[in-house]
Amino acid sequence: MKLNELRDNEGSRYRKKRLGRGIGSGKGKTSGKGVKGQKAREGVSLNGFEGGQLPIYRRLPKRGFKNIFRKVYAPVNLGAIEQALAEGKLETAAPVTEAALKKAGLVGSGKYAGVRILGEGELTKGVAFEVSGVSASARVAIEKVGGSIKLLAPVAVEASAS
Repeated sequence: MKLNELRDNEGSRYRKKRLGRGIGSGKGKTSGKGVKGQKAREGVSLNGFEGGQLPIYRRLPKRGFKNIFRKVYAPVNLGAIEQALAEGKLETAAPVTEAALKKAGLVGSGKYAGVRILGEGELTKGVAFEVSGVSASARVAIEKVGGSIKLLAPVAVEASAS
């Protein structure tokens, strides 16, 4: 067998039916869309439309409450901070701010009202923190090694749809 003799397996490539190519093709004139009407035209947008009957998304009751003023904080564990300090991504001399944590790659790129330090992991160096929130266990662990915490006011963030 030579390279110029290579062929696809029979039936592995399906040839799309060409629409609007005469009545002999079986899909001529209206191209299988019937006659006139919204569905025969381009840009049909009928999701949720039930022929004039009240759609199911309007018939079902709505439950719950969505607080549009909710503030979402980016969680950062003490173990991740300790690892960043060991790798040199954060400095012990300067205070660890939210901007420094973001630059070190510990905070994602979402819309956060601030950073909250959580107590999972251990901290071995006394570091000054300037963040929006600290859990009780993280506060104890930071103060145990001689660190300090300065709490900042949360940043106003647009309401998210999640």
